[in-house]
Amino acid sequence: MKGIHTTFALALLTLASVSAYADCVYPKTPEAAPNGSTATEAEMVAGMQVFKKYQDDVNAYLTCLDLDAKTRSATAGDNAQQAKDIKEMAAKKHNSAIDELSARADAFNQQLRAFKAKQKS
Repeated sequence: MKGIHTTFALALLTLASVSAYADCVYPKTPEAAPNGSTATEAEMVAGMQVFKKYQDDVNAYLTCLDLDAKTRSATAGDNAQQAKDIKEMAAKKHNSAIDELSARADAFNQQLRAFKAKQKS
């Protein structure tokens, strides 16, 4: 009977860790930033709001990844290789999300500079 309970507990633990992993949904990348050379102020403001939401979504995703990695590492128990693999995968996903966020920020800022330059002329 103990064996059945242990097996059941392990199955639940595995499902819980998979569920936690599945909850970390990569945020939808926004469309390209408005063209700063031709956009209206309203379009630039709307673009900024979309980017800020994306930034918030990425931050929530990163928080989820960190929590998930800690949870999954804890369930790895004494399996050091599994814990290392979990941390490495989380780091890759984290870095990828940061790289994409930075690229989107750079693209938006470039268009914002073009918009501001247009306003001065």
